Amino acid sequence: MASGSGFAPDLHRMTDLVTPNEFRAALGRFASGVTVITVETPAGEMHGMTANAFCSVSLRPPLVLVCIDHLAETYLHIRERRQFGVSVLKEEQEALSEFFADPERNHDAAYRLGVQYRPMQSGTPVLQNALANLDCSVVNACDGGDHTIFVGEVKEVIVAEGIPLLYFRGRYGISDGPQEP
Repeated sequence: MASGSGFAPDLHRMTDLVTPNEFRAALGRFASGVTVITVETPAGEMHGMTANAFCSVSLRPPLVLVCIDHLAETYLHIRERRQFGVSVLKEEQEALSEFFADPERNHDAAYRLGVQYRPMQSGTPVLQNALANLDCSVVNACDGGDHTIFVGEVKEVIVAEGIPLLYFRGRYGISDGPQEP
Protein backbone atom coordinates (compact mmCIF):
# COMPACT_ATOMS: atom_id res chain seq x y z
CA MET A 1 0.00 0.00 0.00
CA ALA A 2 1.28 3.44 -0.86
CA SER A 3 2.01 5.83 1.94
CA GLY A 4 2.15 9.57 2.34
CA SER A 5 0.84 11.96 -0.27
CA GLY A 6 1.04 9.40 -3.10
CA PHE A 7 -2.01 7.53 -1.83
CA ALA A 8 -4.67 10.27 -1.97
CA PRO A 9 -4.32 11.18 -5.68
CA ASP A 10 -4.55 7.52 -6.73
CA LEU A 11 -7.61 7.02 -4.54
CA HIS A 12 -9.30 10.09 -6.03
CA ARG A 13 -8.57 8.93 -9.58
CA MET A 14 -10.02 5.50 -8.85
CA THR A 15 -13.23 6.84 -7.33
CA ASP A 16 -13.86 8.94 -10.45
CA LEU A 17 -14.10 5.66 -12.36
CA VAL A 18 -16.87 4.21 -10.17
CA THR A 19 -20.35 5.65 -10.61
CA PRO A 20 -22.81 5.80 -7.69
CA ASN A 21 -24.98 3.17 -9.43
CA GLU A 22 -22.03 0.80 -9.88
CA PHE A 23 -20.99 1.31 -6.27
CA ARG A 24 -24.53 0.62 -5.03
CA ALA A 25 -24.83 -2.48 -7.23
CA ALA A 26 -21.53 -3.89 -5.95
CA LEU A 27 -22.33 -3.30 -2.28
CA GLY A 28 -25.85 -4.61 -2.79
CA ARG A 29 -24.23 -8.03 -3.19
CA PHE A 30 -23.22 -7.89 0.48
CA ALA A 31 -25.95 -9.25 2.74
CA SER A 32 -26.29 -7.39 6.01
CA GLY A 33 -28.33 -7.52 9.13
CA VAL A 34 -30.75 -4.69 9.86
CA THR A 35 -30.60 -2.47 12.93
CA VAL A 36 -32.54 0.43 14.31
CA ILE A 37 -30.38 3.12 15.91
CA THR A 38 -32.21 4.95 18.70
CA VAL A 39 -31.54 8.06 20.75
CA GLU A 40 -33.50 10.28 23.10
CA THR A 41 -34.05 13.79 21.78
CA PRO A 42 -33.46 16.91 23.93
CA ALA A 43 -37.28 17.13 24.24
CA GLY A 44 -37.35 13.65 25.81
CA GLU A 45 -38.86 11.92 22.76
CA MET A 46 -37.56 8.69 21.29
CA HIS A 47 -36.06 8.91 17.82
CA GLY A 48 -34.74 6.13 15.61
CA MET A 49 -33.57 5.26 12.13
CA THR A 50 -32.94 2.05 10.22
CA ALA A 51 -29.26 1.35 9.57
CA ASN A 52 -27.40 -1.52 7.96
CA ALA A 53 -24.06 0.33 7.96
CA PHE A 54 -23.27 -1.15 11.37
CA CYS A 55 -20.55 -3.55 12.51
CA SER A 56 -18.34 -4.64 15.36
CA VAL A 57 -14.93 -2.98 15.70
CA SER A 58 -13.26 -4.46 18.77
CA LEU A 59 -13.82 -7.08 21.44
CA ARG A 60 -11.60 -5.41 24.08
CA PRO A 61 -12.96 -2.87 24.66
CA PRO A 62 -16.30 -3.78 23.07
CA LEU A 63 -16.71 -1.29 20.23
CA VAL A 64 -19.19 -1.00 17.35
CA LEU A 65 -19.59 1.54 14.60
CA VAL A 66 -22.54 2.99 12.79
CA CYS A 67 -22.47 5.31 9.79
CA ILE A 68 -25.06 8.11 9.81
CA ASP A 69 -25.84 10.48 6.94
CA HIS A 70 -25.23 14.12 7.81
CA LEU A 71 -28.75 14.96 6.61
CA ALA A 72 -30.42 12.46 8.98
CA GLU A 73 -32.08 13.81 12.11
CA THR A 74 -30.42 10.98 14.04
CA TYR A 75 -27.00 12.43 13.18
CA LEU A 76 -27.77 15.64 15.08
CA HIS A 77 -29.11 13.81 18.14
CA ILE A 78 -26.17 11.41 18.41
CA ARG A 79 -23.68 14.22 17.90
CA GLU A 80 -25.32 16.12 20.77
CA ARG A 81 -26.13 13.25 23.18
CA ARG A 82 -22.93 11.21 22.55
CA GLN A 83 -24.84 7.96 23.12
CA PHE A 84 -27.12 5.69 21.11
CA GLY A 85 -28.94 2.38 21.27
CA VAL A 86 -28.79 -0.40 18.71
CA SER A 87 -31.62 -2.88 18.17
CA VAL A 88 -30.81 -5.84 15.89
CA LEU A 89 -34.07 -6.75 14.17
CA LYS A 90 -35.64 -10.19 13.89
CA GLU A 91 -36.85 -11.67 10.62
CA GLU A 92 -40.47 -10.84 11.44
CA GLN A 93 -39.68 -7.14 12.14
CA GLU A 94 -39.47 -5.97 8.53
CA ALA A 95 -42.34 -3.50 9.13
CA LEU A 96 -40.29 -1.86 11.91
CA SER A 97 -37.34 -1.52 9.55
CA GLU A 98 -39.57 0.14 6.94
CA PHE A 99 -41.11 2.45 9.54
CA PHE A 100 -37.76 3.70 10.85
CA ALA A 101 -36.38 4.05 7.30
CA ASP A 102 -39.13 6.57 6.47
CA PRO A 103 -38.12 10.13 7.45
CA GLU A 104 -41.81 11.18 7.17
CA ARG A 105 -43.08 8.65 9.73
CA ASN A 106 -45.78 9.69 12.18
CA HIS A 107 -46.96 8.78 15.67
CA ASP A 108 -50.15 7.12 14.38
CA ALA A 109 -48.09 4.68 12.31
CA ALA A 110 -45.90 3.93 15.35
CA TYR A 111 -49.01 3.19 17.39
CA ARG A 112 -50.47 0.90 14.70
CA LEU A 113 -47.16 -1.00 14.46
CA GLY A 114 -46.92 -1.31 18.23
CA VAL A 115 -43.51 0.36 18.44
CA GLN A 116 -42.34 -0.02 22.02
CA TYR A 117 -39.13 1.16 23.63
CA ARG A 118 -37.36 0.03 26.74
CA PRO A 119 -34.62 1.91 28.55
CA MET A 120 -31.23 0.34 29.03
CA GLN A 121 -29.63 0.87 32.47
CA SER A 122 -28.19 4.21 31.31
CA GLY A 123 -31.60 5.34 30.09
CA THR A 124 -30.73 4.93 26.40
CA PRO A 125 -33.85 3.80 24.54
CA VAL A 126 -33.89 0.60 22.48
CA LEU A 127 -36.68 -1.35 20.80
CA GLN A 128 -38.42 -4.05 22.79
CA ASN A 129 -38.43 -7.61 21.45
CA ALA A 130 -35.35 -7.19 19.24
CA LEU A 131 -32.85 -9.97 18.57
CA ALA A 132 -30.22 -7.97 20.45
CA ASN A 133 -29.95 -4.54 22.09
CA LEU A 134 -26.76 -2.58 22.71
CA ASP A 135 -26.25 0.57 24.76
CA CYS A 136 -23.39 2.61 23.31
CA SER A 137 -21.42 5.71 24.32
CA VAL A 138 -19.68 7.56 21.51
CA VAL A 139 -15.90 7.39 21.89
CA ASN A 140 -14.95 8.60 18.42
CA ALA A 141 -16.52 10.24 15.38
CA CYS A 142 -14.89 10.43 11.97
CA ASP A 143 -16.01 12.08 8.76
CA GLY A 144 -16.65 9.61 5.97
CA GLY A 145 -17.85 11.54 2.92
CA ASP A 146 -21.50 12.47 3.41
CA HIS A 147 -21.69 10.36 6.61
CA THR A 148 -20.14 10.40 10.06
CA ILE A 149 -18.76 7.14 11.41
CA PHE A 150 -19.69 6.99 15.09
CA VAL A 151 -17.68 4.50 17.15
CA GLY A 152 -19.50 3.49 20.30
CA GLU A 153 -18.29 1.64 23.35
CA VAL A 154 -20.88 -0.96 24.30
CA LYS A 155 -21.92 -0.52 27.93
CA GLU A 156 -24.72 -3.11 28.11
CA VAL A 157 -26.20 -5.85 25.93
CA ILE A 158 -29.44 -7.82 25.91
CA VAL A 159 -29.71 -10.88 23.66
CA ALA A 160 -32.72 -12.96 22.61
CA GLU A 161 -33.38 -15.95 20.37
CA GLY A 162 -34.60 -15.70 16.81
CA ILE A 163 -33.62 -15.34 13.17
CA PRO A 164 -32.09 -12.02 12.02
CA LEU A 165 -33.71 -9.77 9.44
CA LEU A 166 -31.37 -9.68 6.44
CA TYR A 167 -31.08 -7.16 3.63
CA PHE A 168 -29.65 -8.20 0.27
CA ARG A 169 -29.73 -6.54 -3.17
CA GLY A 170 -32.28 -3.97 -2.12
CA ARG A 171 -34.66 -6.49 -0.53
CA TYR A 172 -35.28 -8.19 2.76
CA GLY A 173 -34.27 -11.81 3.13
CA ILE A 174 -32.19 -14.03 0.91
CA SER A 175 -33.74 -15.77 -2.09
CA ASP A 176 -32.46 -19.03 -3.52
CA GLY A 177 -33.56 -18.10 -7.04
CA PRO A 178 -31.88 -15.80 -9.54
CA GLN A 179 -32.31 -12.09 -9.00
CA GLU A 180 -32.20 -9.12 -11.33
CA PRO A 181 -28.82 -7.32 -11.52
